Amino acid sequence: MNKTLSVSAIQNGTVIDHIPSGQALRIINLLRLLDKKCRVTVGINLSSQRLKEGKDLIKIENYTLSSAEANKITVFAPEATINVIKNFEVTEKIITQLPESIEGAFSCPNIACITRMEPVESFFKLEEQGNGVKLVCHYCEKIFDRNQVQVKI
Repeated sequence: MNKTLSVSAIQNGTVIDHIPSGQALRIINLLRLLDKKCRVTVGINLSSQRLKEGKDLIKIENYTLSSAEANKITVFAPEATINVIKNFEVTEKIITQLPESIEGAFSCPNIACITRMEPVESFFKLEEQGNGVKLVCHYCEKIFDRNQVQVKI
């Protein structure tokens, strides 16, 4: 059987692989990749042996994620692998962990939250609960699933 690449290789940059299907665009917005003026290649609903329901993939040319940026990804893709590429070779694997909190990245879904009415940056504490990540708004103290929050654009 011949193997073909669905998404071409990059010479230098970062590859975020094993993203659950449907989460790549949220990660792109979360990391503000469109503002960074770097080439981004996205694969959505690719086949995966590791993720039975498929996966998304993001390749960022000539840009290496910081540890803080990589850790933010765990909100939407806790099992993602993040590789640094130099001269078409993986030179580093970035190990991530769920950050304790994230400030200013999400809008609180609670319409009565002060962050929706006043010029206050959102602030969420992050918790792993059961099989997912929960976000707790610092101001209204409501608990939200990762799919309930909107990434601020």
